[in-house]
Amino acid sequence: MAQWNMVAGWTGMAFGLLSGAIIGLFFHLESFAGGYASFRRRMLRLGHVAFFGLGILNVIFALTLMATDITPSNPMLASISLIAAAVLMPTVCFLTAWKRSFRHIFALPVAGVAITLLLLLQGMV
Repeated sequence: MAQWNMVAGWTGMAFGLLSGAIIGLFFHLESFAGGYASFRRRMLRLGHVAFFGLGILNVIFALTLMATDITPSNPMLASISLIAAAVLMPTVCFLTAWKRSFRHIFALPVAGVAITLLLLLQGMV
């Protein structure tokens, strides 16, 4: 279980590097994605950073399970929820940059992280 979170975490960081490299090819253009302060460009940056942020959370989750006696109350659900969040958050960010109406599904990746944290906290108590 923890192994999958470790793989998801490092894969997410690799995608963060790749997405940053692709987006970075156009950052020098003042009007790229509507300009520096545009909603669209902010969503692209957030998607890029989300790969790293949730990748790091997955690695920390895996290391927590490996290095401590802490076990989430439902380890499989906690693991799957965090991996799903790592996939969904950048996806929703990039989709929202494309069409604003996708912003309404940000609750999905947030719920994935929340489920993992709640289950992990339950396991600590």
